[in-house]
Amino acid sequence: MVKQIKVNLFCHEQEDGMAEEKNIIDEKREKEAADPELRYQDEQPVFTERKRWLLFALPWTFTKYLLKDEILTTQKGFFNTVINDCYMYKIVDVQLERSLLEKVAGLGTVVCYTSDTTDKVLKITHVKHAEQIKNFILEKSEKMRMKRRTLTTMSLNSDAADGVDDIG
Repeated sequence: MVKQIKVNLFCHEQEDGMAEEKNIIDEKREKEAADPELRYQDEQPVFTERKRWLLFALPWTFTKYLLKDEILTTQKGFFNTVINDCYMYKIVDVQLERSLLEKVAGLGTVVCYTSDTTDKVLKITHVKHAEQIKNFILEKSEKMRMKRRTLTTMSLNSDAADGVDDIG
């Protein structure tokens, strides 16, 4: 037995004799803003791509890439599934690689260098629209760093500086 539930988008509240309309969708957004994990789970992906076979460019693999405004998700495997998330603000640099066979098949590999602890290098392998994906990641990662006011720096020649005290 299936019950049908109808949701009224507007609820009316009486306050001092005046009717005030409150949008339920706005209330949900306010609640999600308080709990950011809910926002990331419900967010619709901007790009959804699958890893493809290089020879025929067919998406017959069990690797899926989801690009959202604030997060990059990779899902790998059929029986043993591994899901890896990386926030966009942690992506430091993006590189596009195309071999001769990838060029013929219209594919590309996007390499993301991150400051993430689980994967320092994320590869989005053999996907269509690789250049658009690279540009999207580059633009969104910069916007997210500005939004979070995050500065990502790389330590140059860190081996030579071991044991050097910069403070005093």
